[in-house]
Amino acid sequence: MRRDIPPLAEVRRITEKKRDAWWTVLLVDPVATPLVRLTAKYTRITPNQITWGAFLLGLGSAACFAFGDWKWLVLGAAVYHFSFILDCMDGKVARLTGQGSVFGAWLDFVFDRIRVMVCGVALMWGQYDRTGDTLYIWLALAVVALDTLRYINSLEIFKIRHTMRKQIKTRMRAARRAQNDAELAFMEDLLRDNPSADIEQDLQRAAGEAPYAEQPDREAGADGEEAAPKAQVIDLHQEFRRKFPAYLRARSFLLRHRIRAHLVSGIEFQMGVFMIGPIFDAVIPATIISGALLLVFELAIIYKLLLSTRDFTRTIDSFEQEKVPAAA
Repeated sequence: MRRDIPPLAEVRRITEKKRDAWWTVLLVDPVATPLVRLTAKYTRITPNQITWGAFLLGLGSAACFAFGDWKWLVLGAAVYHFSFILDCMDGKVARLTGQGSVFGAWLDFVFDRIRVMVCGVALMWGQYDRTGDTLYIWLALAVVALDTLRYINSLEIFKIRHTMRKQIKTRMRAARRAQNDAELAFMEDLLRDNPSADIEQDLQRAAGEAPYAEQPDREAGADGEEAAPKAQVIDLHQEFRRKFPAYLRARSFLLRHRIRAHLVSGIEFQMGVFMIGPIFDAVIPATIISGALLLVFELAIIYKLLLSTRDFTRTIDSFEQEKVPAAA
């Protein structure tokens, strides 16, 4: 038994993400986090072993789905959910015990994609074998395609945002070297780290009452000397906030409860297809509705990215405009 494992409240702070899918926050973490503490304290199970366990349970869920009968569908849904709980536990155990690895992250990602593919094909094949309805064959293809689209889109958007931030930071570092400018921060990070921030100020920014990149103000220190400048905040989502001011209040509320604003992601899509549909014997409508909602939110993310690139272009242009009077 390990004696260095902290109490449950501290385990929650260490292992639970600051924001996560609502399904995970409400239906998985309350079970997974206590199990993580018990696993780390009383066993020598590694995160990779938990990943393998989640994968094998996922295959067991697929076997249940393949039978097609409603009782087997309910059992398959229960097994799938427990598989997902284990899938959430491996990362938490890694963070708690310091056993995380690059290979473990790769293994977790690949097994997740295989699990969805195998379960999707098995579920739809079982229903096709039971009913003879060819729509299930198309739904199997749709489940695999939508899951692939979700994660490819997520990775590409992450790369684009990383590239935009990198270019802005490069410009800002050059400006600081020339003018001893302030540190740089991004509005999205500030709101994520502090979801209870003053929402009225955010709404004012969304209404266009503040410039894109406010120049840092210098405050006097306690001894009357000039203190370090405030961090300059770059908001790459200002146009989106201005177009959808109600989003700010909803996002702030969700973040205070650790729920991300992307309400239907790959996780909710999987649960709609592999849990809600089988339990209620409504595989076709559950799959279609889950897929449609996933597409809606993916399109919203793409639209948000489009507006963000416009903010990025204006921010870069503002650096160029600042060079002209400086050179003069």
